[in-house]
Amino acid sequence: MPKITINGKEIEFEKGMTVLQACELADVEIPRFCYHEKLSIAGNCRMCLVEMEKSPKPIASCAMPAVEGMKIKTNSTLVEKARKGVMEFLLANHPLDCPVCDQGGECDLQDQSMYYGVDKSRFIENKRDVKEKYMGPLIKTQMTRCIHCTRCVRFATEVAGVPEIGAIGRGENMEITTYLEKSMESELSANVIDLCPVGALTSKPYAFEARPWELKKTESVDVMDAVGSNIRVDTYNWEVKRILPRLNNEINEEWISDKTRYSCDGLLKQRLDVPYIKKNNRLQKSSWDEALNLLVDKINSVQPNEIAGHIGDMINMENALSFKNFFKLLKSENLEFREKNFYINSDEKMNYIFNSSIAGIEDTDLILLVGTNPRHEASILNARIRKTFVQKKIPIFSIGNPGDLTYEYKIIGDSTEDIKKIVNKENDFSQKLLSVKKPIIIIGESALELKSGGYIFEEFKKFLIKNNLINENWNGLNILAQNASTVGLLDLKIIKDKKEKFSSFFDDLKNGKFKLLYLLGSDNLEFKKNDEFVVYQGSHGDRGAEIADLILPSATYTEQNGLYENLEGRIQECKKASYPIGEASEDWKIFNRIIKKLNLKVKTLNFDDLRKEVLKTVPNFSKINEIPKKSPIKTNNIETIFYNEKIFVRELDYYYTNSISRSSKTMSECRQIRQKIKKNGTNN
Repeated sequence: MPKITINGKEIEFEKGMTVLQACELADVEIPRFCYHEKLSIAGNCRMCLVEMEKSPKPIASCAMPAVEGMKIKTNSTLVEKARKGVMEFLLANHPLDCPVCDQGGECDLQDQSMYYGVDKSRFIENKRDVKEKYMGPLIKTQMTRCIHCTRCVRFATEVAGVPEIGAIGRGENMEITTYLEKSMESELSANVIDLCPVGALTSKPYAFEARPWELKKTESVDVMDAVGSNIRVDTYNWEVKRILPRLNNEINEEWISDKTRYSCDGLLKQRLDVPYIKKNNRLQKSSWDEALNLLVDKINSVQPNEIAGHIGDMINMENALSFKNFFKLLKSENLEFREKNFYINSDEKMNYIFNSSIAGIEDTDLILLVGTNPRHEASILNARIRKTFVQKKIPIFSIGNPGDLTYEYKIIGDSTEDIKKIVNKENDFSQKLLSVKKPIIIIGESALELKSGGYIFEEFKKFLIKNNLINENWNGLNILAQNASTVGLLDLKIIKDKKEKFSSFFDDLKNGKFKLLYLLGSDNLEFKKNDEFVVYQGSHGDRGAEIADLILPSATYTEQNGLYENLEGRIQECKKASYPIGEASEDWKIFNRIIKKLNLKVKTLNFDDLRKEVLKTVPNFSKINEIPKKSPIKTNNIETIFYNEKIFVRELDYYYTNSISRSSKTMSECRQIRQKIKKNGTNN
């Protein structure tokens, strides 16, 4: 390996590294504003200047490639003077508004000016003033503070794939703006707030809410989709004030979607804080005793096979298992978690997870999307696909039309007939698929909802196994789950075995077989209410609560500990950041109270025991935060029926997918802007 000398110490570095990266290997900190590991090199802030032997002037270490034999000094008098000069230039036009700036306390410019700045400026000219720009309901601008690092421009173009931010003007008149002064149309737009090293771009909903040192920080995971992005929940007096990303290169890198970041204001709105009972066709406040007595009477008045339960999209694994155990005590097996009847083969783990893994997308050489829009179903996963497309120019194909995905793709069909031709090698695309080493096929829930859902999945699986595209080193078969709880609930065997009549729950619900329907955090199950007695146990007065006869208030994901399994089968821990509101309680504690009321002589549920049972039940479990172990590849000859159907990619109401986002004022504003754009083509 080549070697470089930094401050008299010899360091080995990899070919292709810059001087700044080599300095980091030597544990030398180099100040920077424009440089960012995940973005292209701009080299325009000049803060990272270092001294190089035989160079008459200091060099920008972020843009200078490291070369064998270089001798670099980062702590000489020349470097110190150069950095102080650069800092003086950067502050020449910067307003002195740190006390009112939301970036105060976590501002790169503030930190570095303390270390490299001087106590006075030699500039006597008036500071420039730049008018504010409109960037939508999420980003607050104070462009006079901007130091033109162009991180936001590069993020929008390279990562988000929406080249809407850029620079106009030259020299002192240069301004960063959205080209048409309109809202950014990306689901990742608010990441520019984290990237901005000064207070030019700050969070509009969080403006003037709290100072960073006043907040309690809790590391957790996101439940707005099945990706399981790593997040940090910041609370002030037990109120969730903001959500920020945590670095995890295997899942979300250092980005999160706008829905993940800004749905948190919905955690306090439309909350259920006491039990409610429907009397005279109106929901009225009640006590826990009265509510549980009514529930127990109803349970005792119906047959076990007339009781059914539906688990919602954000329920953690411990609560789901306690619900399953509760239903065992009631001698009922009518449990379901799917909102629509899509095909799932739960025989083995590889049938319902993203086998290639999110980080594995970067190793692929071809992607085929089948009935899915990853941009709306899993924004962070879509960003990883875009990253791979930009870096490697891999071909991407789609069956069904998903719309704008921020990268180029080719539609090669829109029906199950096209899939039949591919798996029977009657299509040109079959040869393309067989000519690559690491293809990825991503099957979405829209395709699995079809009558041919079983055919699509099973035939693709047989095709990949037969052609050795599923092997010890690579598995290109991927299911894109939409809900945070889906994979975990499949691992806990919540739904009946597929050998039984597969759609029984949905048929029985439609035919009015159930007399008591228990909705656990379930707000998206669409059905026509007949004479069922509906119990809703959840956190928000949303769709499930609207049709309920009895409401039991429970905690949200930030108010309790729990495990979630993301779409690649990785189990992660969601940690308690605040407390349940009013008389609300964790779900497993509510089941304990019901069991006591039923006078069932069984041991009450305990959280630690539930967690141990969860980890024991999960197949192929390796470790928390790690991808599951691979199981031997089996060839199942499952007979499926082919129907010639159109494959439509179901459009998601992106900002309104769950009860928390539907309660959020910020998400509501984003949704209104999106609808306006669709209608008029502009959001001005």
